[in-house]
Amino acid sequence: MGLTNGYGVVIGTKSSYARDPPDNFGRYYHGNLFVQAPDGVYKCAIDVDPKNMPDGIQWRVVKIRPSEFADIKALANGWHALASDATSGALDYIRSSVLHPPIMIWNVRYDSCLSRFLDFIRWNPPWNSGTGFQALTDLEAIIDQGVRFYVFGEPFTSDKGVHNIHQNQGDPIGGGHDLENAIWQDGGTIVETAQGEFHAFLNKFKTQAFKTDDLGRPI
Repeated sequence: MGLTNGYGVVIGTKSSYARDPPDNFGRYYHGNLFVQAPDGVYKCAIDVDPKNMPDGIQWRVVKIRPSEFADIKALANGWHALASDATSGALDYIRSSVLHPPIMIWNVRYDSCLSRFLDFIRWNPPWNSGTGFQALTDLEAIIDQGVRFYVFGEPFTSDKGVHNIHQNQGDPIGGGHDLENAIWQDGGTIVETAQGEFHAFLNKFKTQAFKTDDLGRPI
């Protein structure tokens, strides 16, 4: 079925950033990035709810090749609705080539093989599992480097803002969020640095699958 209020990306500069106050157990639920766009400030609620688990959040920071992000970078600051398909610039944690550099056929020479392996790991790091505190610490490290921000997710129904900034597929059937499962509609926070680099903070819940079918249902 997918997200009920559409999908897209807000682009702009950082107005401010703040974490939600922790609950009585020290858990953090959102990092709130406020993005300044020409029509106002958008509150972007980046969800790191641990789902009552000590390691309920999974995340990684992926470096994106500028050439593969050129179409989105060329957009003006502001909100842009995106079709949930492979050509619009939408994110899909499982299917987006921009988030998954292709696995290379390595040379039989050891030095070449090792070099290519290290390069693959640098561009395609493993997922971390942990707390919202740990995830937000990594998020904030790249936010501090940013000069322009690209936040993908679902727009608020009122006021300016974006939520569902996390993987939006692979939720277990009957788990309460499975009606939002679909492909090419994942949320994410991409930070452009002054050096022209792009770093993507990708976050999901441990309950969500790493593999999904064409409807976004867990495999």
